[in-house]
Amino acid sequence: MTRTNPTVQTPLDPNDDVSARSFIEANTRVLSPPLVPEIKLHLAEESVPIWQKTEEELGEMNVPPPYWAFAWAGGQALARYLLDNPELVAGRTVLDLGSGSGLTAIASKRAGAVHVLAADIDALALAAVRLNAALNDVGLETTDDDLLARAPARTDVVLVGDLFYERELAERVTAYIEWAAAAGARVLIGDPKRSYFPAGRFTLAAEYQVPVTRELEDAEIKRTSVWQL
Repeated sequence: MTRTNPTVQTPLDPNDDVSARSFIEANTRVLSPPLVPEIKLHLAEESVPIWQKTEEELGEMNVPPPYWAFAWAGGQALARYLLDNPELVAGRTVLDLGSGSGLTAIASKRAGAVHVLAADIDALALAAVRLNAALNDVGLETTDDDLLARAPARTDVVLVGDLFYERELAERVTAYIEWAAAAGARVLIGDPKRSYFPAGRFTLAAEYQVPVTRELEDAEIKRTSVWQL
């Protein structure tokens, strides 16, 4: 009698690129953010299933929620602004802080940046960034280093999308971008004035009405701005 072994499902390891890619591809669809139809991303169509799936797969590993699976309002606005004003990044080096899906990093590269570094402490997010970069036929670098823990390295442009949703994170981001600006970097921020947005520190550069989902936001259209430090 022939005995068969049951199929053993390999657990998700966010630090293993093959495992991470498989998880992302199985739980997302290739879609274009409403405000940036030129760019394609692996995105979740609904928020609850992927949140639950991530908790099931990674709950014991203290991995961040899947922010990378959504095109947030600030990122969409900032990406749109870069594509419409390519001279801001063309021929320059760019750092995308808290890159998430990689939307603004990809937009920078599309707009002519010579080097783009997408930074995120979530290994699964960086796997999504690499997948999305390949999907859009652009090359960029990724890092999971906590860049906010040290003084900024020299770069021409620093991008910040939707990072003012927690107090401690907002304080660390604000300190970092002020250091970067003092060192000569242009700092561009996409944010709909989230809870800990440091009002009064930035200059308004553009404003957009961004289509979003009520599952994630408090409206279907989110008034969102691009700011400059």
